[in-house]
Amino acid sequence: MSVTVRFAPSPTGNIHIGNVRTALFNWLYALKHGGSFILRFDDTDVARSKQEYADQIAADLDWLGVRPHRVEYQSKRGAAHDAAAEKLKQSGLLYPCYETAEELERRRKIRLSRRLPPVYGREALKLADEEKTAFEAEGRKPHWRFLLPNFANDPFETQRTEIHWDDVVRGPQTVDLASMSDPVLVREDGSYLYTLPSVVDDIDLGVTHVIRGDDHVTNTGAQIALFRALGSEAPAFGHHNLLTTTTGEGLSKRSGALSIKALHKAGYESMAVVSLAVLIGTSEAVAAAPSLEVMAESFDPSSSSKSAAKFDPAELDVLNRQIVHQLPFETVAARLAAVGVDTGDPRAEGFWTVIRANVEKVEDAADWWAIVTQAPATDAVLEGDDLAYAREAFDLLPDGEVGEATWGEWTSAVKSATGRKGRALFMPLRIALTGRSSGPEIADLLPLLGREEILGRRP
Repeated sequence: MSVTVRFAPSPTGNIHIGNVRTALFNWLYALKHGGSFILRFDDTDVARSKQEYADQIAADLDWLGVRPHRVEYQSKRGAAHDAAAEKLKQSGLLYPCYETAEELERRRKIRLSRRLPPVYGREALKLADEEKTAFEAEGRKPHWRFLLPNFANDPFETQRTEIHWDDVVRGPQTVDLASMSDPVLVREDGSYLYTLPSVVDDIDLGVTHVIRGDDHVTNTGAQIALFRALGSEAPAFGHHNLLTTTTGEGLSKRSGALSIKALHKAGYESMAVVSLAVLIGTSEAVAAAPSLEVMAESFDPSSSSKSAAKFDPAELDVLNRQIVHQLPFETVAARLAAVGVDTGDPRAEGFWTVIRANVEKVEDAADWWAIVTQAPATDAVLEGDDLAYAREAFDLLPDGEVGEATWGEWTSAVKSATGRKGRALFMPLRIALTGRSSGPEIADLLPLLGREEILGRRP
């Protein structure tokens, strides 16, 4: 059986790193097994779904290296959803209910007071046709519930009914359908909740594996029952742990700073985001992976822990540095050009090799390019004895072309003339040349500056 997975975001906002964890688990699983990946927009919430969000989600996935084999919109599959709902109605498995939210809450409290499970009591099944007509005459519209197969003959006498599945992530799982309320599949206004369209589309699109967050574990039993009611065997399910903020709060689309769009705009490397999104909260060490293909080779969804994983942006910074410090010039040339680095300058490649270990993000190179080609920064200034020392030291710059040995020769001459050594010797020269108290090795920067520019920076 060939593997087919799906990522089914609602285009009601920008996706965040928690959403992307699910997308990446599915993508890596498909890569590892030579399968297909479907991007399916669950856009049945007409009021909140927007094409601009769908476009941004597709762009975010593309930036991360996730390239869907197929794109679907649930809103275009209404006929299939309607046909499935009608099939369930005809078989008596989808029944109308007229209770208001207040009535349902009152019944729930009564059951709790009697120490009974707060599940729906299927009172709507007892309604006579004239009672339904009376409700509708009042202006009530029914919502529709799926009758769970948790009874032998009488739906009011439920019995333990276990649904088992071997979870791709969590291993053997069991849910008792008798502990659940019949789920609502259709709202009063005729629109569908998540469950029915999702199951119908999984059947029609040939989805073999559903890998998602573990907040869906309790839904799985009812969904497997719905697959069977529609005459299909359920796909394999997998439920990975969720990501939270460092304070333990769940991530949401309102967490704009953690959206993939924002992380991309902030200059993070896609593989830094991928590596953290996948590896955090697993038994694997969190380290920057070179590519999705390499990650897929060792990807094991069952390595996820059972508890939520806390996402710390500081870890993303660490991974980003690891990646940036190894990037070759040809990989970043276009991005350097976009932030003002003249990649046609013969010094450009050497410049990147020299400064990359001293930047957090590729775009930070623009500051150093300005320092090298225009003037020192103003982050640090020389005063007092250090200023007088630096002026004297510049008079001792060795003659001839500036090369790899120039710095050593220069500092040796300065040390002999002034008696300074260590930080007192080097720091004033660094500040005079770059305007900063830290950065790349001065020995490597000097050839990029050249003799004339070096002397022009004499304080």
